[in-house]
Amino acid sequence: MCFFRQPDIQAEVEAYRNRPDAFLVDVREPDEFRSGHIPGALNVPLSEIRQVTFPKEKVLCLYCLRGTRSRRAASILKQMGYEQVKSIGGIVRYHGQLER
Repeated sequence: MCFFRQPDIQAEVEAYRNRPDAFLVDVREPDEFRSGHIPGALNVPLSEIRQVTFPKEKVLCLYCLRGTRSRRAASILKQMGYEQVKSIGGIVRYHGQLER
């Protein structure tokens, strides 16, 4: 049973690509990132999310494996003062090309 409506990661990645003011952030661990990530994504593991220094005016689109860590990271970033943060879900639902 799922209590959260999963975002459409395909549509969210497409929207990210049309926003020059956005960063795509993979919050999985480095070994997960190396195994395959969405092209253009930056790797900032959830365990290091408090050390980010993105410009506060930028849009941050976060994803992980299933969406749980990206929701947690979004919550932390919002507490840190980032206003334009969005968890776009999990890469398991992504059907596009991956970069390794």
